Amino acid sequence: MREGALTLANAYLYFPKGTIHLAVVDPGVGSARKPILLVTNNYFFVGPDNGLLSLAAKKDGVRKTILLSNRSFFRPSVSTTFHGRDVFAPIAGHLSTGVQPELLGRRVRSWVELDLEEPRRVKGNLIGEISYMDAFGNIITNISQQDLNRFSEKREIVISIAKREIRGLKKSYGEAKKGELLALIGSGDFLEISIREGNAQEALKGRRGDKVRIRLQT
Repeated sequence: MREGALTLANAYLYFPKGTIHLAVVDPGVGSARKPILLVTNNYFFVGPDNGLLSLAAKKDGVRKTILLSNRSFFRPSVSTTFHGRDVFAPIAGHLSTGVQPELLGRRVRSWVELDLEEPRRVKGNLIGEISYMDAFGNIITNISQQDLNRFSEKREIVISIAKREIRGLKKSYGEAKKGELLALIGSGDFLEISIREGNAQEALKGRRGDKVRIRLQT
């Protein structure tokens, strides 16, 4: 869920205004979790109300929240295990033809928001954590470029993770030697820990929630 929400939050802005984003990571399909449409300042987000849409929608600014309750806009036969096909895809299709959001259900005031730990300062250090690992074994943290800029004020940093230390940031993988552990700011503007032509997750045995500590280099 977290990886999906972060991926969506990092990607949506690159699409034209008015884009309908349909996102489904839905372990609660068929349960009491609700289907929703979040209408933001520039986009539409359709999917399950389980936090998946919340990061992207909040970044763009939520204008309306619609509980998708008008079944006439669903597929005639709705499976309890495939709402991506039977609920969300038809809703997105109707939106693309100009159907007004209010016709798709009723407005509600709240939606499920993903609870992400924020980096914090502790005794002169910046403490973050592993958010997720991608398919290449790169470790993505919850520490953003902005967090690092505010903390370091352009001074050199030392990153501690799994009893290993990395001094400074690389601008690209090409600046590291093959097999070298490195840190850089990834395409989503978050601090990533990687191994050039290797798998940082396996090498460090990283798990979601593991702490990452940043200190100023002395």
